[in-house]
Amino acid sequence: MEAKAYTYMLECGDGSLYVGWTNDLEKRIRTHQAGQGGKYTRSRLPVRLAYFEELPDKRTAMSREWHLKRLTHQQKVDLIDKAGETTYTN
Repeated sequence: MEAKAYTYMLECGDGSLYVGWTNDLEKRIRTHQAGQGGKYTRSRLPVRLAYFEELPDKRTAMSREWHLKRLTHQQKVDLIDKAGETTYTN
């Protein structure tokens, strides 16, 4: 059986949102904060976790990431607000 996976959104220091997936959410956030995450986030520090979903496996998480990346910025903000995981302001 494959381990759990996560799809997540980070709010970057410039107000943009980054979407990714991982099988170790805490470690991945620390990596982003240390400037060793994705190229996009390295130049937009600090980042903070704004939203995440726990999914059953890597394949499902990667599919969900693909779908989230296609949302507009406002649709992502609405999803974050609906989940109540953040006090994000636009």
